[in-house]
Amino acid sequence: MTSVLRDIYNNVFEFVRTFGAFQLFFLRLVRHSPRMLLRRPGLVIKQVYNTGALSLVIIMVCGFFVGGVLALQGYANLARFNAEDSVGTVVALALIKELGPVITALLFAGRAGTALSSEIGLMKATDQLSAMEMMAVNPVRRVLVPRFVGGVISMPLLVAVFTCIGLFGADVVAVYLLSVDVGAFWQQMQLSVDIKDIQEGIFKSIVFGIVASLLAVWEGYNAIPTAEGVGRATTRTVVITAIAVLILDFMITAVML
Repeated sequence: MTSVLRDIYNNVFEFVRTFGAFQLFFLRLVRHSPRMLLRRPGLVIKQVYNTGALSLVIIMVCGFFVGGVLALQGYANLARFNAEDSVGTVVALALIKELGPVITALLFAGRAGTALSSEIGLMKATDQLSAMEMMAVNPVRRVLVPRFVGGVISMPLLVAVFTCIGLFGADVVAVYLLSVDVGAFWQQMQLSVDIKDIQEGIFKSIVFGIVASLLAVWEGYNAIPTAEGVGRATTRTVVITAIAVLILDFMITAVML
């Protein structure tokens, strides 16, 4: 019984310690972010390219087919009530409020998040971060902050691209394959989608961008400096980001409703 209580105490203590260190780490990134944007914008632009532009292909392909699937499913279900013209509304609301931010965040974690964590972890394993400290260069400000800010900037842009391509895919499937009237498709969408729906999608994309980028740089920076440690950090980045995104999505949706 004593050993069980000791294990529980150690686990709780370790969780609290890690959570506190995580918060302090986030505050350090936030404190250095404005200075990085003003003094070294080139580093941030480079990371926006690495995390955002290089993820466009997978975002656009997935967005197109997600929109197409939503159109097929929406048409099949709305046809039971003779409301096929409302398929555009269903697809738009689903993409703008839920699927656009969530799926983009999951794809971001799988592509850009793993790249960030493995890159930082490899720099730690090869003592590049230690070498920066020896030369009086702050590795957090020089390496982590540009990657964090670049990811935060990239996420809303990727969500916008995903949503637009998804609507295009839905238009192709609904109008050209299922013969839904194009005027009714877009008119119903414009009448039903409110500015609050768009604001909810933008807010979620910003929150998910902060979470995904923060977890990626955190796991990479705290990875065990071995090949196994870097691989484990990469895996943890995807798993923890996916769980965090889905939990936050539920919480934000519940609050906004």
